[in-house]
Amino acid sequence: MTEPTPTPPLPELLVGSYNVHKGVGNDMRRDPARIVEVIREIGGDIIALQEVDRRFGDRKGVLDLDYLAETTGLAPVTLEGRLGRLAHGWHGNLLLFRGAEVEDARAITLPGLEPRGAIVADLRVAGRPLRVIAVHLGLLHQSRLMQARRLVEEIEGGDGRPTLVMGDMNEWRLGTSCSLMPLRRGLRAVKRSAELSVPSFPARMPVLPLDRIITCNLSVLSAIEPHVSPLARLASDHLPIKARLRFTS
Repeated sequence: MTEPTPTPPLPELLVGSYNVHKGVGNDMRRDPARIVEVIREIGGDIIALQEVDRRFGDRKGVLDLDYLAETTGLAPVTLEGRLGRLAHGWHGNLLLFRGAEVEDARAITLPGLEPRGAIVADLRVAGRPLRVIAVHLGLLHQSRLMQARRLVEEIEGGDGRPTLVMGDMNEWRLGTSCSLMPLRRGLRAVKRSAELSVPSFPARMPVLPLDRIITCNLSVLSAIEPHVSPLARLASDHLPIKARLRFTS
């Protein structure tokens, strides 16, 4: 009698988000190599970065992407035809991954008074589909509300695969006044993810949970925490945050 083929275990991923502050640390020095070292310390499988490009002038990316890949094993999700000639990311957003297949990736523009955008990437990880949305939301509450509603369109317009949204949300509220509440339509309740949120800003003594990782009911987040190290407290004005992502089916 043929033995049944064992069901492969559901993959667990280490995911994270990090506002790198254009490589400028709390000592006011721009040192992108410190950022790369912090990313290496995290050891994540999928990481969303914010503020990877200079804001003005040529908007040049501040990281050495070849050095980053060599040091961390992470590759950037590419967005053909949407980036500036020297920029790394889309409105400063960059999504890094290892060991995944990129099925589709696109840049979207978010509404609001400030120029903001997001990256939507459909990945296949260990044979399982996953949509990752990397964002950096605006400073104004009303803008964040509009941006969250726009993200809901991307979540609901998907093919039913698990969805992960992460980035610098610029939101510290945890109750009903939280501007991320529209995401409840497509993702696990913001109330639950707020309970799992952790302070990440300012890096030296974090008190505000500006950076968030939110998932849907097809996956579970656990062990969410800031990545704390002497270098992480120095390299940017935000601490990175990280969590374990496990598929539920």
